[in-house]
Amino acid sequence: MKGLTQFGDRRQGTDRNRAAVDWIQAQLESYGCTPTARITYDFQPPPRRGPRPPMDSAARARAEMFNAGGARNRGVRGPTSVNTDSTKQPDAKLRALDTPQSVAGERQEVYCTKVGTTHPEEMYIVGGHMDGIGWGEAANDDGSGTALVMELARVLNMPGVQTDRSIRFVLWNNEESGLDGARAYVAQRQALQGIESPKGSGKYPEPKWLGMIQHDMMMFDHGMPRADGTVSRDQRPEADVNIEFQSKSKYAAEAEKLAWAFANANDLYATDYPAQVGRHMTNTDSSPFMDIVPAISLRENERGAQIGEGWDPQWHQATDVYSTYSDKDFRLGLNAAQTTLSAIAMLTGARLGGSAR
Repeated sequence: MKGLTQFGDRRQGTDRNRAAVDWIQAQLESYGCTPTARITYDFQPPPRRGPRPPMDSAARARAEMFNAGGARNRGVRGPTSVNTDSTKQPDAKLRALDTPQSVAGERQEVYCTKVGTTHPEEMYIVGGHMDGIGWGEAANDDGSGTALVMELARVLNMPGVQTDRSIRFVLWNNEESGLDGARAYVAQRQALQGIESPKGSGKYPEPKWLGMIQHDMMMFDHGMPRADGTVSRDQRPEADVNIEFQSKSKYAAEAEKLAWAFANANDLYATDYPAQVGRHMTNTDSSPFMDIVPAISLRENERGAQIGEGWDPQWHQATDVYSTYSDKDFRLGLNAAQTTLSAIAMLTGARLGGSAR
């Protein structure tokens, strides 16, 4: 995470974003997670529209329910917005780094693959998005998820580690613009699943997708906003790792089963914080996959009923910087990493030195 913050918010369509993609690829290669590759696509932001007419209370409630994927918070709601005011960033160096804004055109995102020894034609996709917004460092959203995925790539590519099935580690771009990087991956790679190339080589450039696991904001679970909209500075004792699937998706039953497999792995191997399974996955890079393959998302809070209601005051703000977070915050992210590492290890038949682990 500290390495990622040198690139500021890593806003898509900027030189700092491209430099961060290069840095991520170099790190993955240093771990031995090869081959690395990139998805290249063109991003043209939609034209700006005029202001929408105000909604009445009933229409607003329906919109909030839709955006939350059906989730609803019955408690106090805190403020949520995207910071667009550069003066809210007091660090002049960071403010200057974040100043260049997006330019339309080519985008890239990087991935690497741990090739399975028994079933290289099948794989799980493990992802997090590396871009951010808000005039900060995008440390939690989503430096935390990016760092988690990179760390799992490092661990699972250590000498002597083998898996029966393949694992692809993807660092999505353009999440903040509307999941465009994940959508580009689906558009370009879905039809290639399970095709051996060259024929008879035993190589599968795009193994069949068995599941997609997204990581998006991993560290901040300080509880519900107070009556004045402020949030506690301390991690709440009952903090947990939220594992969500989308109950309205085509593969809802299979996704729920995958979510509970992760919750069970958390019970066995996470050291500090438990897992909570929810059914309202929404607004993250697993969404473009959810009608194609079982897809889940790991987060610090429920996306709709909690994050969307102001439980994380750093979300898209200038305060989303490395120095904001405490050891307990980082430890919650560590427990999410323990959860995914152990679940993926069991699902792919990981072993060390010839012994199943």
